Amino acid sequence: MRDEATQDRPDPLSEQGAPGPGSTDRLERPDHSEHPHLAEAVKAPELDYGPGWARRWHARAHANPVTGLITKVVVTFVGCLVIVAGLVMMVAPGPGIVAILVGFGILSTEWAWADRWVDRMRAYAHETAEKARQMDPAVRRRRIAMAAGAALLAALLVWAYLAFFGWPSLAVDGWDWVQDISPFVPDLPGM
Repeated sequence: MRDEATQDRPDPLSEQGAPGPGSTDRLERPDHSEHPHLAEAVKAPELDYGPGWARRWHARAHANPVTGLITKVVVTFVGCLVIVAGLVMMVAPGPGIVAILVGFGILSTEWAWADRWVDRMRAYAHETAEKARQMDPAVRRRRIAMAAGAALLAALLVWAYLAFFGWPSLAVDGWDWVQDISPFVPDLPGM
């Protein structure tokens, strides 16, 4: 019974031959015609940018359906984690926008939709930089002065509120909670 089952299945190495040590056959994407659902699960956009070693590693990771799926899951997890950290840094100190862009860059190595978003963001950044270069210097100076004045006014209003009313109890309670977690957090100014 067992011999008949093994005779019906062809040996995959006998038909294709094992790739040699210098062969580039193992870097090509395998044919998943027998399992189309598996091919869709590990499908990733081809890297057409970055250093050559990164493109070779990406192709090698997706040469096998299992390692391709594992790579997709790990990269998706790391990319989402970086995006969430960027969102947290939007309200906490840190480079939130940069982290979000890096997270989308990580996701773009595995997902075509993220790659399209990164391309759109890159095109938008180029358009904005070109508009800034073409802007009249007097208008640019006026906008910079208005933004600096607004930031100074906001800082003065916060300082005035804290000088007259003190820190809000919610801020003090939250800061005490953070100090309980980490001994390196300094006291609030004026406390």
